[in-house]
Amino acid sequence: MIVETDGMTETLERTRVSGQSRAEVIREICRHLAPFQTGERPITGDTVIAKDLTIDSLAIMDMVMELEDHFDISIPMNVVAEIHTVDQLADTIQKLCARR
Repeated sequence: MIVETDGMTETLERTRVSGQSRAEVIREICRHLAPFQTGERPITGDTVIAKDLTIDSLAIMDMVMELEDHFDISIPMNVVAEIHTVDQLADTIQKLCARR
């Protein structure tokens, strides 16, 4: 869908990367993180992956590899170390998808 009114086209294009919207990227991340959710607190963009969830570093690496396969990208280890929140992970995935 293309909307051509006062800059909306550019905004819509920035939120869609490689055929997937930011919401779809976050939904996929949340799907992988759901088994590690604690209590009734929802997983949001502000969720700190290693702190707010019951997930260990090995499970995080497994999840990252699954997301890499799903989105056909490769996230460098030094970048993974700097990712703390769901939003940061989504931003990283979108940036890497845009470079393809």
